[in-house]
Amino acid sequence: MPKAQADQEFLEYIVKALVDHPEDVKIDRKVDEMGVLLSLKVNPEDMGQIIGKAGSTARSIRSLVRIVGLKNHARVNLKIEEPEGGRTVTRGRRAPLGGEELEELKL
Repeated sequence: MPKAQADQEFLEYIVKALVDHPEDVKIDRKVDEMGVLLSLKVNPEDMGQIIGKAGSTARSIRSLVRIVGLKNHARVNLKIEEPEGGRTVTRGRRAPLGGEELEELKL
């Protein structure tokens, strides 16, 4: 494996082992003066597996990719791209579903 793409192949190997839809894994590699940027796209159903609880899996993957980059004398960053129409989560409260109404607060 050529050194130039060792980081991309390593990331692909890790991510495909984690997800349920490995055929949907796409990685773009861009090199500029800041270093190497790997952009990861996965199936929307697999986002939870890539992010992990409180982002722990994503943080671990980023650390591993940076280590591979250091071994090859490059600064490597990972960008996990959110799929189109991704969920927006409100912390603490959930939005009412169809037919539900909010109760008025009486003090």
